[in-house]
Amino acid sequence: MKRFTKERSQACRALRRNAKVSNMSEHVVVTEVGPRDGLQMAQSIMPTQAKIQWITAMAGAGISEIEVGSFVPATVVPQMADTAEIVAASLTIPAMRVIALVPNLKGAQRAYESGAHAVVVPVSVSEAHSRANIRKGSREQVDEVRQIVDWVRKQGRPMKVDAGCATAFGCSIDGNIPESRVLEIATALAEAGVDGIALADTVGYGNPAQVRSLVRAVRSAVGAKLERLHLHDTMGLGIANALAGLDEGIRCFDSALGGLGGCPFAPGASGNIVTEDLVFMLESMGFRTGIDLDRLLEARAYLRRGIPDEALLGNVALAGIPNTYRRAA
Repeated sequence: MKRFTKERSQACRALRRNAKVSNMSEHVVVTEVGPRDGLQMAQSIMPTQAKIQWITAMAGAGISEIEVGSFVPATVVPQMADTAEIVAASLTIPAMRVIALVPNLKGAQRAYESGAHAVVVPVSVSEAHSRANIRKGSREQVDEVRQIVDWVRKQGRPMKVDAGCATAFGCSIDGNIPESRVLEIATALAEAGVDGIALADTVGYGNPAQVRSLVRAVRSAVGAKLERLHLHDTMGLGIANALAGLDEGIRCFDSALGGLGGCPFAPGASGNIVTEDLVFMLESMGFRTGIDLDRLLEARAYLRRGIPDEALLGNVALAGIPNTYRRAA
């Protein structure tokens, strides 16, 4: 018995050492979604040149993936009317992946023609939210995703096609979402041929235990196609949920500078998790993001000038970077 206890203790210490070393060598991708998710809820329209300056500043801070806009009708989301122009300007930024959200095949074709490197197609697991958001049922939208994948694969230039399982952790219209429903939609998306799948807490109702459970279940169903979490902070649990995702092996997270964001068709949805706070946590824990936190905070000035009347959130911005902070090696 003593020998078993000693061996188990040694094994636990080895696991802790290996986990620490693993953290120090692991890279976590932070995808900035503020120019799309954040601005779509802004009360004013950010001028095109201001958007470009803001995106350029964030890329200069080390953000390697930015969702720069969405190819949706300008009559529905006027803040996104200049997305093609924003994509064109963003493509001139070295070593940055340019991503756009598209609701349908027409949007995907516009994104492809603009030169976007990747698209994200929203597929709500809540039937009511799906119809409010894109005027289609969830299964109809899965069929739309399949058409997008088939069309893109026939083109001469590769473009990554991802799908986001919206309202995966709860819906302000339909309420609780059964885990089986999320698995059904995620599996259908994997079968439709998407390159990657994100679980989205569109209204910010999720909690860490739920994140752990759902990530495990979906990964069991679709394997490595489950790539990222898209988290909102409505109930103040966004960063805690990101930590739970980290514990489950997720290494890609969406966030928005200043905590902007929300869904126009999901009542009560508030902003995304704050990019600055997420980077602070990750780097402090030893995960490498490649992002300079000082320069990231400086990028807030471009956002402030572009939409001066919007409230910006963020604990790091409010308190300042503590003198104990050290970037991951």
